Amino acid sequence: MRKPLVAALFALVIAGAGAAPAVAAPAPAPEPRSVSAEAESAAAPAIQAVDFAGTVALSNCSGSVVRMPASEADDPALVLSNGHCLETGMPTAGQVIVDRASTRTFSLLNSAGTKVATLRASKIAYGTMTDTDVSIYQLTSTYAQIQSSYGISALTLDDAHPTAGSAIKVVSGYWKRIYTCNVDGFVYRLKEGDWTWKDSVRYTSACATIGGTSGSPVIDTTTGKVVAVNNTGNEDGASCTVNNPCEVDASGTVTVRQGINYAQETYQIVPCFGLDNKLDLSRAGCTLPQP
Repeated sequence: MRKPLVAALFALVIAGAGAAPAVAAPAPAPEPRSVSAEAESAAAPAIQAVDFAGTVALSNCSGSVVRMPASEADDPALVLSNGHCLETGMPTAGQVIVDRASTRTFSLLNSAGTKVATLRASKIAYGTMTDTDVSIYQLTSTYAQIQSSYGISALTLDDAHPTAGSAIKVVSGYWKRIYTCNVDGFVYRLKEGDWTWKDSVRYTSACATIGGTSGSPVIDTTTGKVVAVNNTGNEDGASCTVNNPCEVDASGTVTVRQGINYAQETYQIVPCFGLDNKLDLSRAGCTLPQP
């Protein structure tokens, strides 16, 4: 799990050596592009700019202000993070928390990663570490109020399953750091200690997330939508222990990938929220675990 660790402070390296710019020779005139090259360029998907706007810092984790595809401006805003980041402690295996009062606060960040406001929860709408690792807070503010006061829009949850190979960014509001990599694949079962998660996202090695990045939104750079929530990684090479999740395939074969990190998909959250952003676990298509 990616809660803050003292050792993580030493993992941050501040780099930046100045150098005098080299003087370049005049560039040769560009060759005419072929029609096929032009067509290929036009067909390439646009890359969405990804920054810190809409992300939040929790006391112990990262998170983001999110909306469902059908959420409206006057709906109470939601914050997405991990179940293991709840202020009430980590839920036990099989435990599901619904509609529990909360006054937790979140530091709202702008595009540059600067805190612009403190947002407050009214309740934990949903939280669990069973099948997935997610917490969803309902705020005392609406999307329109956040937009009007701070000029920041919520991130949208994608309602489709993420795609293997897609380019992603993991945006940590806690560390104000963005990781860039790709979806390496999906894990049938990811087991860590007493908890088991289904159909988890495995990153390529470039997303070397650290303690404090738990709850960070995982954003598809083509759509700009949230496809998962960052939650753990294998730190020491141990198998199926806390901070050392193992992969278990459909036949029961266990694989350990030291240094590789994971996230939990979020598309399955969308069907569970209806009019006015109200949680309804009985809605058609909702597969989140129930209390």
